Amino acid sequence: MNFALTTLRLMCLAWLWPVALLKGSNTQNQRRHKDVYLGENTRHKHGGRIDFKMKKSDSTKSLLIKSEQLLRIEDHDFAMRPGFGGSAIPVGIDVQVESIDSISEVNMDFTMTLYLRHYWQDDRLAFPSSNNKSRTFDARLVKKIWVPDVFFVHSKRSFIHDTTMENIMLRVYPDGNILYSVRITVTALCSMDFSRFPLDTQNCSLELESCWYNRLYINFILRRHIFFFMLQTYFPTMLMVMLSWVSFWIDRRAVPARVSLGITTVLTMSTIITGVSASMPQVSYVKAVDIYLWASFLFVFLSVIEYAAVNYFTTVEEMKKLQKGKLPVSYNASQAMAYDGCFHDDMDVSPFPELPATPSTTRTIPARASSTEPPPTEGTRLWRKRSVGQNLRFIMSNSYMIDSYSRILFPVAYLLFNIIYWCIYS
Repeated sequence: MNFALTTLRLMCLAWLWPVALLKGSNTQNQRRHKDVYLGENTRHKHGGRIDFKMKKSDSTKSLLIKSEQLLRIEDHDFAMRPGFGGSAIPVGIDVQVESIDSISEVNMDFTMTLYLRHYWQDDRLAFPSSNNKSRTFDARLVKKIWVPDVFFVHSKRSFIHDTTMENIMLRVYPDGNILYSVRITVTALCSMDFSRFPLDTQNCSLELESCWYNRLYINFILRRHIFFFMLQTYFPTMLMVMLSWVSFWIDRRAVPARVSLGITTVLTMSTIITGVSASMPQVSYVKAVDIYLWASFLFVFLSVIEYAAVNYFTTVEEMKKLQKGKLPVSYNASQAMAYDGCFHDDMDVSPFPELPATPSTTRTIPARASSTEPPPTEGTRLWRKRSVGQNLRFIMSNSYMIDSYSRILFPVAYLLFNIIYWCIYS
């Protein structure tokens, strides 16, 4: 009976052995095909290199996990500041100005790009280190820890640069000291005083504040270069004023020449004033450039008024001579005033006829009473003082003298004005 059972067991084992071998061979073939398939994919990815062993996990991923574990980020609530409930945490601020991009007088603001660095200590981020070296992270870790709530006061626009990635750097030291640096472009308000523009100096401040109610002031002293405004405003204004003086040397009867010159200079000055006003903010006080432009405009305008006076007095003078008979009857005053070197064909330039002697034109010289007035002694100067009214009447009767005086008075007055102006504002 035992023999029969043993024989039956051997027959069963003999029947099951080929099945086990077949399964084992199939499994080995599948593994071999899988390795070959992985090797072909690796060959396509790595330029023909065949790796049959699976590589380890990404080192940067393990490093990030190790860093978070090293800093014990999950063990603390970083929504609260370090040492919450105790004294305030001192935070150091360091600003490095990269560039001042623009300064706008119209908007009264300035734009600059800077590096804003924060320094503080957070004992919760302290970690053991054998070589005492710091660890540097990017913006991803910044979002998981506490950082100071610093903001710009009077900021109109500001942004953090993000090309090609966010310009943020976080450096943690083993003792818990932290350096947090960020690159920012900010446009801040600047209250400017233009009373001395363009010879002014502006004091613009960049203010940083925290919800700890502390405020940090960074003052920038901005001094304007005058050379640009000398070329664009002052020199053209001076030339226009001097050009208006040319009319003093033109004949007083050349009406078209003097009028056109005066109107041209006036319109040019108006254009300069309008251009300067358009590039400046609308303030309620007078600027230094306004004083210079309007004073120069007054000189140009007075040169036009001067010729109007000369023209009027010349007309009155010639009309009086015509009425007194000192001019021939055929004399035409309108033709004489239109004389400009081109219109003289119909004018009679013949000499005046001699006037007959009449009792009204003869002068009687009274005899000097030698008994009443003693003769003048030697060294005595005889002169007669004229009043202001007599001088005015004399100038009105000799209108050509107005141009002669204007050739001297206008340049001297404008030179004196420039000396006073530049002494006050420069």
